[in-house]
Amino acid sequence: MSEIEYKVPVMADMAAQGQSPEVLFWVGCAGSFDERYKQVTRAFVKILNKVGVSFAVLGPEESCTGDPARRAGNEFLFQMQAMSNIQLMNAYEIKKIVTACPHCFNTLKNEYPELGGNYEVIHHSTYLQQLINEGKVKLQGGGEFKGKKITYHDSCYLGRANKVYEAPREVLQALDAELVEMKRCKTKGLCCGAGGAQMFKEPEKGKKDINIERTEEALETGAKIIAAACPFCLTMMADGVKNKEKEAEVAVMDIAELIAKAEGL
Repeated sequence: MSEIEYKVPVMADMAAQGQSPEVLFWVGCAGSFDERYKQVTRAFVKILNKVGVSFAVLGPEESCTGDPARRAGNEFLFQMQAMSNIQLMNAYEIKKIVTACPHCFNTLKNEYPELGGNYEVIHHSTYLQQLINEGKVKLQGGGEFKGKKITYHDSCYLGRANKVYEAPREVLQALDAELVEMKRCKTKGLCCGAGGAQMFKEPEKGKKDINIERTEEALETGAKIIAAACPFCLTMMADGVKNKEKEAEVAVMDIAELIAKAEGL
């Protein structure tokens, strides 16, 4: 599928035609601007297009959720960003949001209600699991991932913060791959090192960076693919693989990319 072939409806255009989508796809800063994570956005959109889901994006009207500002201690900036987004989404009468970023997911789901933003918020791992369970995404025996060793890294905001452990794993198991767990996983998972706005600063001095420690645990499993479900985790794990000079042997991919590839999209 070439880039021209998939459609990304914009909320303002749909509203002008008197239409409202089933879901709003919240792209997030990484999905919009990070060159690597744009590939995840494209993969997820291709899946939505293929299954015929009615969705829209806010496009240029979308702003940061304010998560990094709040984690870094700038509560004033967070509330300004959040209120702006909430006013916009309430004006569009948004009911359901899907996002590929656990940081956006956590903020929209758990922190926007106190400011007047009440929506059903779903992470893309859960949404993909639903599409697979409903038979809308039909993986033909896993495709090229059949029997391959895949390890999954739990994002802090998806796992420990919101108890989403099984959905991403069920999506990976649908690929008919061999899911191998790291020693520290699920409730005992180790952070990739980017959370709490650490993504935007150099780490404090120490013996080893967290993402290197986590990458070593992933490589120990013998997996050829490290699956992630978060833009920050994807970046940190990819950097760790590069640090170990293993990028030719080990791929770091988002679960949406794995599904899209298995579907031949």
